[in-house]
Amino acid sequence: MKAQLHEHLQETKLNVSKHTTNFFSQTLLKGSKKAAIMMALLLTVCVSYSFAKPTDSLNGDIRTSFRKDFQNARIISTEGHKGFTKLTFKMDDMIMFAFYSENGQLLAVTRNIVSSQLPISLLMSLKNDYSGYWITELFELNSNDQSCYYVSLENANAKLTLRSNGDSWEVYSTTKK
Repeated sequence: MKAQLHEHLQETKLNVSKHTTNFFSQTLLKGSKKAAIMMALLLTVCVSYSFAKPTDSLNGDIRTSFRKDFQNARIISTEGHKGFTKLTFKMDDMIMFAFYSENGQLLAVTRNIVSSQLPISLLMSLKNDYSGYWITELFELNSNDQSCYYVSLENANAKLTLRSNGDSWEVYSTTKK
């Protein structure tokens, strides 16, 4: 009887082992099939997109002008507006913005600056005449080979935007808070 019980247990272990191995083999095979199908779908999508024509909102005139004006620059983004296109680009480790007319004429170039990059007379005027304000935005605008500066200043009551006029500032806009 003991021998029969031992033989039955060995047979049961063998059956369980075969069943477990068979179960894991089928599960692995099913998982492999799913993975293969997913990889095939992913590959199909990737190949389809690689042949798709890229959407480029930049017209040929603007692109040609930009390449001529900024030979070593890399375009980061473009924004189309009514009457002009704004290009954000990087040149010499500096982020700049170029504005082009629809026919590719360069209208202006701007770059954000810090107050220490202002001409001394404009910096001193800000410190003396607007000491109760803090600078929220400051940029240099170059158009027709002439530079001017715009600064936005704020305090608890108002927001001012000033534009440089030679060596002094003029109020461009005022907003009450």
